[in-house]
Amino acid sequence: MFTAKKNQTNGRAPEGEGTVPVKKKLSRADKKQIEAAVSRANRTGQKGISAQDSIPYERMWPDGICRVTGSYYTKTIQFQDINYQLSQNEDKTAIFEGWCDFLNYFDSSIRFQLSFLNLAASQETFARSITIPPQGDDFDNIRSEYTQMLQNQLAKGNNGLIKTKYLTFGIDADSIRAAKPRLERIETDLLNNFKRLGVVAEPLDGYARLSQLHGVFHMDEQVPFSFSWEWLAPSGLSTKDFIAPTSFEFRTGRQFRMGKKYGAVSFVQILAPELNDRMLADFLDMESSLIVSLHVQSIDQVKAIKTVKRKITDLDRAKIEEQKKAVRAGYDMDIIPSDLATYGSEAKKLLQDLQSRNERMFLVTFLVLNTADTARQLGNNVFQASSIAQKYNCQLARLDFQQEEGLMSCLPLGLNQVEIQRGLTTSSTAIFIPFTTQELFQNGKEALYYHG
Repeated sequence: MFTAKKNQTNGRAPEGEGTVPVKKKLSRADKKQIEAAVSRANRTGQKGISAQDSIPYERMWPDGICRVTGSYYTKTIQFQDINYQLSQNEDKTAIFEGWCDFLNYFDSSIRFQLSFLNLAASQETFARSITIPPQGDDFDNIRSEYTQMLQNQLAKGNNGLIKTKYLTFGIDADSIRAAKPRLERIETDLLNNFKRLGVVAEPLDGYARLSQLHGVFHMDEQVPFSFSWEWLAPSGLSTKDFIAPTSFEFRTGRQFRMGKKYGAVSFVQILAPELNDRMLADFLDMESSLIVSLHVQSIDQVKAIKTVKRKITDLDRAKIEEQKKAVRAGYDMDIIPSDLATYGSEAKKLLQDLQSRNERMFLVTFLVLNTADTARQLGNNVFQASSIAQKYNCQLARLDFQQEEGLMSCLPLGLNQVEIQRGLTTSSTAIFIPFTTQELFQNGKEALYYHG
């Protein structure tokens, strides 16, 4: 198998011609911030020379554990949909509260990612899925009749999308031996939490995770995934060689090509004062191939409360300064900028939520990957996604000169290379509820067929 070459122009935003000397002494917090920024710059500045080099993981094991970086290990769970949008309000409330409890399970040591893959499948794939094989008994005529009925329904219209949902979680550990038992314990807890919600879920093994990545990288070809763990040692190849696309091309700063497919990654700027539980569902209702990814990192509760208290102190200090200015200017000291009053009340409400209402703080990165066969169609798809965000008073912004990092962050690997985060409480994060309506297309032995 040949190494797939990657065509790339290293786009960089223009730098300033001069630098302003900094005279003040840097605090310890400032130094840590600068070191973190330099570390991120070094990481994202390392560009691979092949498509395989761009895929951001180091090793995949047959049991489904993936070493993404030197000390970061992840696993993935696939979960099915339940009827949320069609439920009565009291049922919706129960599901929402259950999902809040689900999110509160994650402490600051566990990073997790919700991935929603809407990928195109060929008509042949659907046809194979709905074909009922004969069994050589007296019911073969009925099986044939049902198969024909389903094929007729398929011919009437289908957007050809297979929709799947995944939860990827990861921890830092010194070795695979240390990571394995903890990941397995977290996996068991999450499966039980899904079960309490009435959601069917199952963990993915290494083959299933590789097949999943292969499907993302080969949207243009829809070729079957061919791989066996026994092939690695004799061939000298790595797992990346079996899933990598023919090429990546990051020639411009606002879109990319993956094989023959065009793609663009954007992030959702959450600007709305109140969020709506329909927003994520509307993204997933788009009739084009796309990936929606939410990276979520829980903040330690003690640190979150300290941060909010510090912010309240800063706001009170600013309020006192404004009152001093008012006294010196000779007008009423109770007249302060409206922003200060608003921010102060909101910060105190947030502190109350964290201390007494079972709320946690999360850092959320909301990414949307649109794809298309042509650049013009890609523009239309991005515009449609942008309209959905605008509908809910949010903004969809393209990742300028970060398309490669955005693409890799959309993969269900649990790795976030896009440092654009929004702090949200548990209930605000849970509003992006991952359940819409249960899929009528069921693939399996227990599927039921309806004909109307």
